[in-house]
Amino acid sequence: MATKIGIDAGGTLTKIAYWDEKKQLHLLNFLSSNFKAVKDWIESNHSLASICLTGGRAEQLKKYLLSQNDIPYIVEFDATMAGVMYQLKQENIHCEKAIIANIGTGTSIHLMNGESHRRLGGTGIGGGTLIGLGQVLTGITSYEEMINLSKSGSREFIDILVSDIYESNKLPLNGSLTASNFGGVALKSTENKSHADYLSGLQGIIGEVVASLCIQAADAHNVNRVIYIGSTLENNDLLKKIIQSYTNLKEKEPIFLEKHGYSGAIGALLESI
Repeated sequence: MATKIGIDAGGTLTKIAYWDEKKQLHLLNFLSSNFKAVKDWIESNHSLASICLTGGRAEQLKKYLLSQNDIPYIVEFDATMAGVMYQLKQENIHCEKAIIANIGTGTSIHLMNGESHRRLGGTGIGGGTLIGLGQVLTGITSYEEMINLSKSGSREFIDILVSDIYESNKLPLNGSLTASNFGGVALKSTENKSHADYLSGLQGIIGEVVASLCIQAADAHNVNRVIYIGSTLENNDLLKKIIQSYTNLKEKEPIFLEKHGYSGAIGALLESI
């Protein structure tokens, strides 16, 4: 039974972090479209636990819980940073200054400097992009199915690379860089394009856009490390690979935390002490 619970009610997923009576950390999630499941889980298993909320849909969840009207709330960005710093300590990663990208439904980008942080900006590109465009392109509605299928896809006929444009000419940039995401759909052969290829291309868009924005932010603030977190990275090895490759190419160090998808929930949990 949980003694303390932190809940991050996001646009797509509601993430939960809690300690049991033996101080063991547990993590789980529910679809944010199913607050009833969250309420049932709390009432049936952990009705006596203290709770702290964070996330964009926290107020909606709070109203749904009804009997829990006194639940405290922590600002999402503060909760996320607290969760990140907790994980860095737990994983013995010494990092005083870094860019942090929280890839959820969309992506928020922050600068962490010691114990302080501030939001630099963000983009609407994120997990919601994969779910939405993925459904339009393939008809698939399961996020997990999209993730798994994308692993077997190829971006060869989906994207246009710098090397495709310059061919035998002298390259002004690294030839492996993407010149146009999805540009190959119109300009290359229509053969061999599958649902897996389209989903792989979507992962490429998300990874490269997010990594590019983070690298620009890192250059502007003289930072060498980028910490990537967020639920979109959960069990998504292809996206991690794309982000890592692009970040390394730009001579920055990417860091992926073990519990990256639960940073906000962990921060809310710490606040509930």
